[in-house]
Order: sequence, then structure tokens, then C-alpha cells
Amino acid sequence: MSAREYPAGQLHGQYRDVLYDAGGRVVWDHGWRSNTIVGDCRRLLATMLRGTPGSTGLLGLRVGAGLSQWDGTGPPPPTVAQTALVDPHPHTVAAADLRMDFLDSAAVSAAPTNRLQIQATLGPSVPNWPDANHVSGNLREFGLIASLDGTTVLVNYVTHPVIAKDPASTLQRTVWLTF
Repeated sequence: MSAREYPAGQLHGQYRDVLYDAGGRVVWDHGWRSNTIVGDCRRLLATMLRGTPGSTGLLGLRVGAGLSQWDGTGPPPPTVAQTALVDPHPHTVAAADLRMDFLDSAAVSAAPTNRLQIQATLGPSVPNWPDANHVSGNLREFGLIASLDGTTVLVNYVTHPVIAKDPASTLQRTVWLTF
């Protein structure tokens, strides 16, 4: 018999991407997929429960170009050891620009629950690539970031097939974290 208990299930996440054209029509909806909760998320939770100063909730969501060679081979699966996006110059959507809600099943709840929904909308010209560090608006990875003892850390990471986000399109990314 196992000594482990998982009364609310194990810590896990899911995400869904929907791309809209300039007219607001759905170009594609990739449906719900699993994402990876990385090691620093567990350290962040323990630090916050202990009440250690200098640790805060989410700072934002980073999106990156990943590597163009992933287009031929497929993106590598994310691991719990991931500490940063592969793209050294990712775009950050600040926490103030995210919508964060507790969920009871799939419905928004005013009361705290064990499920958090984070929604990011990357509207037209967001990110504002191409720029000096990016030759296109292609996205292949993202991660949620937080502050742990004053240092920005990755708490959630996803690699995915390329999303060719042109300057007129809007990407709506929804992340569910279950604790």
C-alpha cells in the first residue's frame, strides 16, 4: 500500500491555444493539451506556504520562438528540469495583462479553489516581431514565470509546433493549473 496521498489529484496543467484572424474568425483551435509543471513551481509553493518574504505569485507569461529546427523534427518534450525558455529574448505578457481566475470544475469561482485559470491574449502586433532578435512572429514555446526569493523562475513550460502569428492575428492562450 502506498504512503502517498493525492486528495485533490497530482499537480498538473493543461493549455489551449486559439488563433483568430484580423476579422475575429477562428483560424484554428488546437484543443486542450498537457503542459509541464517544472521543479521551481514546487519550490515556489513551499516557499509561499512557509511565508518566506521575497516570493510572489505569477509575474507573467513568456512566449518564445524556440528553435526553427524543431519544425522539422518536432519540438522536444519539456522536462521538469527546465529553468528558462530556449529563446534568450522571449516576449513577456505581464501579470497585470493576464486574466487569472479560480475555477470550480470549468466555471469561474469567486472563492479560492485548487484550480487556477490564466488567460493571455496576444493581440495584433504582439509580440512586435520581427525585430533584431527574431526573424518572424513564429512561436514554439511558452512558460509562466514567478518570483522566488527575488529571482525570476519558470513554473510551467510548454513546447509546441510552430504557431505562425502574423501581425494582424490574435492568439488566445488559456492555461489551467490544478493543485
